[in-house]
Amino acid sequence: MTPTRRSIGLFLLIAGASLVAVPARARLGAQEQAPKLVPITIKAKDFKFDPDRIEVTQDDLVRLTVTSADVAYGFTIDQFRISKRVPAGGSVTFEFRADRAGTAEYYSNMTSDPRHSGMRGQLIVRAK
Repeated sequence: MTPTRRSIGLFLLIAGASLVAVPARARLGAQEQAPKLVPITIKAKDFKFDPDRIEVTQDDLVRLTVTSADVAYGFTIDQFRISKRVPAGGSVTFEFRADRAGTAEYYSNMTSDPRHSGMRGQLIVRAK
């Protein structure tokens, strides 16, 4: 059988499609799973955080709710560029991805009362 223009064109089309499709399939298999959603609630009361230590695994998607049982508080984690204000008697909810292993401190950044400066906690991010 002698190759014709049409059969050569068809061969090149199929070969090109397979070159594009194979790497795409390989990427799909190698993709990471969706991050695990970890809901956490921290209560701020009497110028203390409860709990004052939380642990997650690297790459978890953390849904953090910070509630105030009395006055307004701040909630800051510098390593993850988080800074929120928690209204008196209210709450704030936000999400972030814990993409760096290690220990990060969270604290109240409010300056209205000197007792805010003593509000500290630790976020432990365990390596995968």
